[in-house]
Amino acid sequence: MDDQRLDKWLWCARFYKTRALAVDAIKAGRVAVNGQLAKPAKSLVIGDTLALRMPPYEWIVEVRGVAKQRVGAPEARKLYEETPASLAARE
Repeated sequence: MDDQRLDKWLWCARFYKTRALAVDAIKAGRVAVNGQLAKPAKSLVIGDTLALRMPPYEWIVEVRGVAKQRVGAPEARKLYEETPASLAARE
């Protein structure tokens, strides 16, 4: 499995508690994939860059993996890598 739907990936990576909340955020324009606004069914592949606006924070992460189903928090953290600039801005 090399790709995954955007809404499912956000849920699996634990950015949102439910897929419905992930879909709502995507439709509201708070999620961009490789600099472009996306739809919930957008297929993510390893190496894609996501910009997530979750006020008061903004995350910029690179996709490092996909999961078949939602996993525990330590495993979910392995699905992405936050950019140093994003980490510095949140702190």
